[in-house]
Amino acid sequence: MMPKDRGPFSGQNKLIIMAHLLILSLLLYSATAGSINGRNKDSCVSRCGESLNHNYNCQCNSACGRHGDCCQDYNICKSRTSCQGRCNEAYDHTNPCHCNSKCNQYHNCCQDYYSQCGVSNPEIGFTNQEILSVSEQIYSLDINKATANDIRLNLQGHVSDSQTGAKIDYAQQRLYAFVNEDVLFSKPTFAKFIALLDNYHRMTDVPEKFSPEQLGEEDAFIKEIMKTPIMNKLYSVLHSKNLYNSVTEFEKDLKMMWFGLYSRARDIDILDSSGFEHVFSGEVKRGKVSGFHNWVRFYLAEKNNELNYYSYNYKGAWTNYPEVLAMQFNWNGYFKEVGSEFIGSSPEFDFAIYTLCFIAKPNKSCTVSLGGNTMNIQTYTWTKSTYGNGKKYVASSFPLTP
Repeated sequence: MMPKDRGPFSGQNKLIIMAHLLILSLLLYSATAGSINGRNKDSCVSRCGESLNHNYNCQCNSACGRHGDCCQDYNICKSRTSCQGRCNEAYDHTNPCHCNSKCNQYHNCCQDYYSQCGVSNPEIGFTNQEILSVSEQIYSLDINKATANDIRLNLQGHVSDSQTGAKIDYAQQRLYAFVNEDVLFSKPTFAKFIALLDNYHRMTDVPEKFSPEQLGEEDAFIKEIMKTPIMNKLYSVLHSKNLYNSVTEFEKDLKMMWFGLYSRARDIDILDSSGFEHVFSGEVKRGKVSGFHNWVRFYLAEKNNELNYYSYNYKGAWTNYPEVLAMQFNWNGYFKEVGSEFIGSSPEFDFAIYTLCFIAKPNKSCTVSLGGNTMNIQTYTWTKSTYGNGKKYVASSFPLTP
């Protein structure tokens, strides 16, 4: 007699099937026990930028670094929370923040959108009171400025505003009767500033070409002034406004803003100017002195018989340095009708106060407070070319005298 066919669901087979189902269940449980809605409790995959969630073992938002609870793979989120290389990208709902023109409208811009993409942030502004406060702090932090014993001026002829274009020499002697070079010019920021002044052709229409050594002098100057309390203060203020994420980012932008080349020439392909050259070294354009708003540059040119001081039409209210002066002079055959500048200030002071106003009040009169006295700084942006993603070069900045 043949044995009965027990079929696939015989007792023995049932035991085998049940064992397999139990193993499969255990495997499924083990795979999902460490997840929520399919997301790994210990990973940032699909979780970048989400708000605090205690159901997970670690977090994936910008605060996790402060609280020490970032997931081990949090680095996958960092590139997606910056706009570097992402400006004007199409909207992607998987990104924790965005870098296009609508992000401000929806309040979901990445923190560095405005600095990386060269966009003016309508929500980040400086009140007039903030500028007064910051400028007063910058003034008080100028530890490298001249003292009353370091500079002696010989003002001589004073002219009215209506006489500034007369080209008459009312000064038989030099403006600077004495400058304590041994003390002032040995200071690192002064020394590195002076090293830059012979790098430029003063005539527009002549292209600027820099050697690697000269480019290194620009970097060295920025690095040196960033060691000073003045520039540390300025950075901390701009960082608090989310304009810069790091000192390195700020330094790179300072270099482009001030040293980046553009064209004041008739031929726009000739890169003959920069904000630094115009403001601190001076230029000659169409037969007239243009820019030239720095006292160290003035003193050295006068000392070398390259500059003849004629008169002054304004002197500020300060009894110590920095002082403000507006002057008339002839620079090797080219006349400056009104050249205003700080006297006795450190290079970092000029750089900081001009940068503050250029960022806070571009193309406007910027009221600052210096030693309890208010005055205005006028800045202009260069409009014919940009750098980065539409960021503006410095065209000019100077004390605006009454």
